[in-house]
Amino acid sequence: MKEITVDATIENMDTVTAFVDAFLDQIACPMKSRIQINIVIDEIFGNISYYAYGADGGKASVQAGIEKGMIVLVFIDQGIPYNPLENKDPDITLNLEEREIGGLGIYMVKKIMDEVSYEYMDGQNILRMRKSLSSR
Repeated sequence: MKEITVDATIENMDTVTAFVDAFLDQIACPMKSRIQINIVIDEIFGNISYYAYGADGGKASVQAGIEKGMIVLVFIDQGIPYNPLENKDPDITLNLEEREIGGLGIYMVKKIMDEVSYEYMDGQNILRMRKSLSSR
């Protein structure tokens, strides 16, 4: 697994995306999957940047690798314990005006990726995602 650790600020979104894109180049990732993974990065790293830490800020690590024909992305932070998978999925059948605010981003992540899991271990939020190179 390749890894990058940066300050968890929205200004580092481009750095994280470039890091993952460089890895995707090495494995000849299809363009459709690359675009989907970039959406995932925007959502997950954005949430860490905005919500994981208070005013003092903190670090976030992103790992990218491949296991058994699947792209693996892992986001790690030491912010407030938070499992985004505990949120119920939004009711996308409702009109925009009738929907509750929030929840759509992680819903998209769960639809894009084949597997998404969360654990809180050793004071760290660890969000692990896998996507088959041949899926969707």
